[in-house]
Amino acid sequence: MNDNIDGTRPARGVSAIAPREGGGFPNPGLPPHEHRRADVDPKAEKRAERIVAGMFLLSVLGTVLFVAAYFLVTPHHRNIFAESGSWEALWWSNLLIGLGLAIAVFFIGAAAVHWAKTLMPDDEVVEERHPIRSTDESRDAAVGIIRDGLDESGIGRRPLIVTSMVAALAALPIAVLAPLSTLGPMPGNKLHHTFWKSGMRLARDHDGTPIKASDVAMNSIIHVMPEDLTSETPHFLEERAKAATVIVRIDPKLGKNEESLANGYEGILAFSKICTHVGCPVALYEQQTHHMLCPCHQSTFDVTDAAKVIFGPAHRPLPQLPIEVDAEGYLVARGDFPEPIGPSFWDIHKDK
Repeated sequence: MNDNIDGTRPARGVSAIAPREGGGFPNPGLPPHEHRRADVDPKAEKRAERIVAGMFLLSVLGTVLFVAAYFLVTPHHRNIFAESGSWEALWWSNLLIGLGLAIAVFFIGAAAVHWAKTLMPDDEVVEERHPIRSTDESRDAAVGIIRDGLDESGIGRRPLIVTSMVAALAALPIAVLAPLSTLGPMPGNKLHHTFWKSGMRLARDHDGTPIKASDVAMNSIIHVMPEDLTSETPHFLEERAKAATVIVRIDPKLGKNEESLANGYEGILAFSKICTHVGCPVALYEQQTHHMLCPCHQSTFDVTDAAKVIFGPAHRPLPQLPIEVDAEGYLVARGDFPEPIGPSFWDIHKDK
């Protein structure tokens, strides 16, 4: 540990202090500047420029590899190195996609670092402190410094680096945008319609048998699906998920909503089974209170009042399926749900 100028020893962990009146420590100044090879040798400068440009071009090749691997080396469809659907196909896909993206990102950074270390000025500069409120002359000087910095960076006189850098930065977003092309078509108005159609019979969910009005006991609940919805139906699982419905039977005298009773038949009411909060199945029915509950977040719907929300985070009633009875006494739909089923989303009440 060094002693102070007055001969005393500084406290442990404290650096030596030189009193101002004693002259303080002498200013060591800046070490002599050591020029780099590229500063004094034009050939070395050109070589460094070519290395930077080469790195940018390698980044472009990495982006090309990523895009090619994404479409030509897939785990389940097309794979030029292994059998589609095998573990080897998944391995090749992950390897080449990851390698391509790594090359694309790494060489942009490596090129920027090499450019700064070999071609940009590295002189150490000491600037005296000045008031925070700068004068107009200082501001003009700041603008001049920025312009000098652009000139010193060589952007204006190194078109090879600039061109290759622009190519690398322009190609990199392709690696991000390319997967968007495989996300599938836009949903259109599919979220606003289900498989239910006018005249379609209501069938028991577990065996697909149609239901007569006389089969529905008072205060009972039955899970139903469209009779015509079978495993042969296109997009079967999607259609089944949207068409899930429950029917309950209440005493019409208990009904609080005339429109809801009119959309049913002799107290038999059909509601979407999909909670309007986050889409859980509303499958719990309290016979005494005539409330339907969602088991996920306890949203509660009053069946006697058009399935309006009386508790929980849901914000709108369960959509009601209008029903009637056909000539044979079977329950049939009078059409689709009048509004989109499931969780609310933007412009849900907009006509489609």
